[in-house]
Amino acid sequence: MRQYGYTEKYLTMDGQPWFPVMGEMHYSRYREDLWEESLRKMKAGGVTVLSTYVIWIHHEEEKDSFDFTGCRDLGRFIRICKKVGLSMFLRLGPWIHGEVRNGGFPDWLQQKEREGVILRSNDERYLRYVRRFWEKVYEQAEGYFHKDGGPIMGVQIENEYGHVGGLKGEAGETHMRTLTSLAKELGFIVPYYTATGWGGACIGDLLPVMGGYCEAPWDQRTTELEANANYVFSSERNDALIACDHHVGDQVTFDQTRFPFLTAELGGGLQVTKHRRPVAHGKDIGAMSLTKLGSGVALLGYYMYHGGSNPKGKLSTLQESRETGYLNDLPEVNYDFNAPVRQYGAISDSYREIKLLAYFLKDFGDDMAALETDILTRGVKPEDTKTLRLSSRHDDEHGYVFYNNYQRRRVMDAHQRTMLIGKCRQPVNFPPVDIGEGAFGFFPYRMRLKAPGNAVLRSALATPLCCLHTKKEDIFVFYGEQEPEYQWEGEEQARVLSLSREQALNAWKVTLDQDYLILSENYVWEEDGVLKITGAEETEIRCFPEAEEGIPGFVKYRQEAEFTVYRRKAEYISPKIEVNLTAEDRENRVYDIQIVYGEREDRRKGRDTILYLEYAGESLEIYADGEKLNDHFYTGQKVPLSLGYFDFPKQLRVIVHSLFAEDDIFLEKCPVFIEDRACSLISVKTAEEFR
Repeated sequence: MRQYGYTEKYLTMDGQPWFPVMGEMHYSRYREDLWEESLRKMKAGGVTVLSTYVIWIHHEEEKDSFDFTGCRDLGRFIRICKKVGLSMFLRLGPWIHGEVRNGGFPDWLQQKEREGVILRSNDERYLRYVRRFWEKVYEQAEGYFHKDGGPIMGVQIENEYGHVGGLKGEAGETHMRTLTSLAKELGFIVPYYTATGWGGACIGDLLPVMGGYCEAPWDQRTTELEANANYVFSSERNDALIACDHHVGDQVTFDQTRFPFLTAELGGGLQVTKHRRPVAHGKDIGAMSLTKLGSGVALLGYYMYHGGSNPKGKLSTLQESRETGYLNDLPEVNYDFNAPVRQYGAISDSYREIKLLAYFLKDFGDDMAALETDILTRGVKPEDTKTLRLSSRHDDEHGYVFYNNYQRRRVMDAHQRTMLIGKCRQPVNFPPVDIGEGAFGFFPYRMRLKAPGNAVLRSALATPLCCLHTKKEDIFVFYGEQEPEYQWEGEEQARVLSLSREQALNAWKVTLDQDYLILSENYVWEEDGVLKITGAEETEIRCFPEAEEGIPGFVKYRQEAEFTVYRRKAEYISPKIEVNLTAEDRENRVYDIQIVYGEREDRRKGRDTILYLEYAGESLEIYADGEKLNDHFYTGQKVPLSLGYFDFPKQLRVIVHSLFAEDDIFLEKCPVFIEDRACSLISVKTAEEFR
């Protein structure tokens, strides 16, 4: 059995530095028969640890009536995590926030506060309710803890305690210790116990985890925000923007020298609120992640990694809203989050950006974790668009130089013929390199490649992606936007494969009879020893090395440099779509959509139909048979709807709500107003997805 621990600088596995990538998915916000595919998507993206909230109101909306069935079946979710090969962190709460009604507390529990029970305290009456809930959770998890050979290696206690509600100071610390003792008493025995540490939160002697988001949709302002500090290399761990609707600027309550810099809530995207609707793009997430890595982070943990939908409540809707006493209104159903894996399982540009770092850390993270951080451009302000931001992680012998010339929603100066220096006992001078506006990355120096003879790469103007273990040799994959200019120490060289950055974003490492690198814009994964690939009616992929036994469903097409090109063509009949405007007034327009499928297959048999709705308005709702399927706050993006997710409805009703020119809403992209309003369904298109 593996042994897990931590030092003041990094996590450990079997006594050695360990650098995992963690991604958040909420089982109760996704269809249970699709969990396995989603978890495999996360693993294929380089995620090694899965984190999930256990949301109280999803399991005990009505007092004493516990529900662990369907999408709420935590036990089944844990078992699938084990099957797929992902470790797990259970974020137990009891209060979790998560843009959930009452922060996850059931309404009946909220009512107890009006009866004198002090919630989120050591009030014995409150703790009895927590005990009851956690006992039920333990029944789901029993036998699947790390000590049992299961995937559960960590537990988070509470969330944002002392920052968003809860007690402060010693009283808050005492409560956190009480909850931890209760969890252990009930059987939640794991290597890691964590607590969120930002905003002055209490950690109760637990391992603190931090966060960082590229914007703040909860901010009550409806104007452009200040330049985001998460794009500047810094030793500052606290993101003052998180939950700034509650209060701003609180520093951490713990001694940062005692703990590694871990993140559990790097924003993999952003939720939107009714008043504030920023859109997180791939480079927003990629550059922020790179900056955190260059700032010394020892765990990249993303919230959310997988989007979803709020389940239906028996008594109310289950999203955070002003009606429940919070400052923000959120969609009733939609929890897409612009996440790396979207609401219905599509992968996004953020997924591809994170994958670049996740692949590197899986193969080289043990080295990165142990290196010291040396920020070379300290004191740079986020609004500074002229200074190239630099950092380094190194020891006396080798290291990596990080550069960031990206600031979300700002234009940065380009830097021509930049001279980078790798810091170590004998500094390494890189060849001059052009770093364009919006570019970010890192370069290795004196990197020891564990090929026969241990070749030493003195420097490269390229970024390591992964190592392919093939039958003949180990091959090291690098990528970049310029000539790589590999320089070696001595005559010994390793075999390298160079990709463009665009190719790397679409690269997938899969292990079958050996390691392969697949280039595809679509999702690629291995399942039970078989290579699987999504795509459209015509799908083309590139494979290195050539697949000796071919690729199921594909035919070899041609050779393209070192890659073998394969093609697949699917026969299908396109569905027919008919859209009719059936009602309208100044506030809304109602559209009925008829769908005639060419053939009826569900996605479990390898087929899905995606409906893309483009609209102009304040928001949109989608119904089938009177039941709301989804809703969307306007951002300028098309709204995808997986028809397979809803078992291929034949009729939909779409309601577009008017956006008026005077509405006080922050939008990055405004619609076209006709007179003083926008309210129209602009287009409806379909795309077929095949396995």
